[in-house]
Amino acid sequence: MTPTVAEAAPIAMVGGGQMALALAAGFCRAGLVSAGDIIVFDPSDAARERLAAGVQGVRFAATAAEAVRGAACVFLAVKPQHVAAACDGFRADLPREAVLVSIVAGLPIATLSDLAGTPRVVRVMPNTPCLVGRGVSVVCRSPDVPDDVAERTRNLLSAVGHVHEVDESLIDAVTGLSGSGPGFVALLVEALSDGGVKAGLPRPLALALAVETLAGTAALLEQTGEHPAQIKDRVSSPGGTTIAGLAVLEQRGVRSALIDAVVAATARAKELGRT
Repeated sequence: MTPTVAEAAPIAMVGGGQMALALAAGFCRAGLVSAGDIIVFDPSDAARERLAAGVQGVRFAATAAEAVRGAACVFLAVKPQHVAAACDGFRADLPREAVLVSIVAGLPIATLSDLAGTPRVVRVMPNTPCLVGRGVSVVCRSPDVPDDVAERTRNLLSAVGHVHEVDESLIDAVTGLSGSGPGFVALLVEALSDGGVKAGLPRPLALALAVETLAGTAALLEQTGEHPAQIKDRVSSPGGTTIAGLAVLEQRGVRSALIDAVVAATARAKELGRT
C-alpha cells in the first residue's frame, strides 16, 4: 500500500493511469518540478503502486478533494465515464485560481467547466508516445485561462513531446489523427513485420527492421521538413522494388483505409462528447 499525505502540492492529478505516469515522469525528468510537487488521487492500489515505482517521491491523497486543495494546476486523467463522479469529488475544494487540465477524450470545455465548477479549463489531447517523451499534445483553452497560465501548461506538456495549440473545433479531428494514430501505426509495423516473416526473415529481425524503418523515416520527415511524397518518390526507382510494393498498397486501398480510419476515430470522439 502506498502512503497518502494531506499537504498541498502545486500539481494535482485526479487519476493515476499510464498517461498520468507519463506526464509526471516527464515533468520531473525535465526538471520542471520535483516529485514531491505532485500529489495524485487514484482509488486503484495498482495504479498508485505503479506511479510510486515510476516517479519516486510522488505523493498520494486519500480523496480527490484532498489532492486538489491548494493546487495551482489540476490534471484530470480519468476515463470519460468517470468524469462526473471525479468532478463531484473535488468540485467544492478546487481552488478558485487553479487551472483544470483535462486529458479526457471527447468532453468539451463547456461540459468540463460545468462539471468541475470552474471557467479555467485547458483541454489536452496527448498520445501514448508521451510515455517515452516522444509524444504530441494538442491543447485548447477557455477564454478565462490567462496567457501566462496557458504558457506554463504548455511548458509542462513540452516535457513529454511536441505541443500544438488549436481551436477547440479541431480537437476531435486531432483525437482521430494523433490520439488514435499510434494504434494505426502499430498495426502498420506489425503488418510490415509479418511481411518480413512471410518473405523469410526471422521474427525478431523482421520486427526490429520494421520499427527502425518507421522511426528513421519519421525522423527524416521531421528533420528535413520534406513532404512525404518527396521521400516516397525518391526511393521509387523506375521498375524497382519500392514501386512494385506501392502499386500493391494502392490496389488494396491502404491509403483510403487510413483516411477512413482517422475519420471514423474522429466521429467516435464526437460521439463521446455527446454522451
